[in-house]
Amino acid sequence: MDVEDLYRLLRTDHVQAQAIVDTVADPMLLLDESLHVQSGNRAFFETFKVDRYETIGKPIHELGDGQWDIPALRLLLLEVIPRSAAIIDYEVEHDFPGLGRKTMLLTARTLHHPDNGSHTMLLSIVDVTERTRRDATRDMLFGELRHRMKNLLSVAQSIVRRTTTEGRTAEEYREDLLGRFGALADAHDVGFAEQGATGLALLIERLLAPYSTPEAVMIVAGPPVVLGPNTLMALGLVLHELSTNAAKYGALSVPTGRVSIGWQNDEAVHELRIVWIERGGPPVTPPQTAGFGSKMIRSAIAVGKVSQVFAAEGLEVEIVIPLGPASLAD
Repeated sequence: MDVEDLYRLLRTDHVQAQAIVDTVADPMLLLDESLHVQSGNRAFFETFKVDRYETIGKPIHELGDGQWDIPALRLLLLEVIPRSAAIIDYEVEHDFPGLGRKTMLLTARTLHHPDNGSHTMLLSIVDVTERTRRDATRDMLFGELRHRMKNLLSVAQSIVRRTTTEGRTAEEYREDLLGRFGALADAHDVGFAEQGATGLALLIERLLAPYSTPEAVMIVAGPPVVLGPNTLMALGLVLHELSTNAAKYGALSVPTGRVSIGWQNDEAVHELRIVWIERGGPPVTPPQTAGFGSKMIRSAIAVGKVSQVFAAEGLEVEIVIPLGPASLAD
């Protein structure tokens, strides 16, 4: 049934028309040429909690507490009837009594009276508050996704550029590259997962799982720490480099080697301190040149600082990350 059919019913059989219009779920009003309310459906009176007899005959801008007294809307409605035009999905946002802040879409269409040339207007109202909130949330999530993917691709490009081919076979290059991509994926996955208080612990457990035996790796859990996805991603690459280097050349390369990793939250200065200690491995000597791992360790934690001690008994690394907005939200 279109609006012309509704009008014919209103003209020929008001009672029947009102009964039919009352079945429409969205609020509706019938206005005359001066924007006075001639009729309304049950949904309108129930939704906006107004009395039928206090509404009929009143100008629309005087309804309720004046929530429909919108100069721009009144001008548009006055333009509809004389020009036989229509308003489609005009958005109104207002604090409605008893309803709170709502976003409504108004559609107004002219009804022509075939007998005396008069005009009336059918105004329908759709509550899109929840839909608007969902759309805003979706847009925010898509924006966050674009931001994270941009960062992810940037880090991936850096990994490819810095993973050198010099002095290694194609197979070694492939394994190093895939390992770093795997660490990046794991850290990214943790960053996208529920960001609870176990974010840092979960990242460490996942990255060290291939080496974790009761004897080889000891995780000294500190207090719960929440980190943003970018910080988790950078930290994941650093821990991957430390663990793979330990497995190739350090404590994890021999059965007697041990690695200990723990963290503490220094609330006095708002810093997170992560300590990596290797013991029982081959004698340690400082590298002659800074490889990808060393560069990654220093460049990934751009907002913090890293210290490496190549002690004879084993490598010691301390990573300090400020617990400010940069690391918590990214």
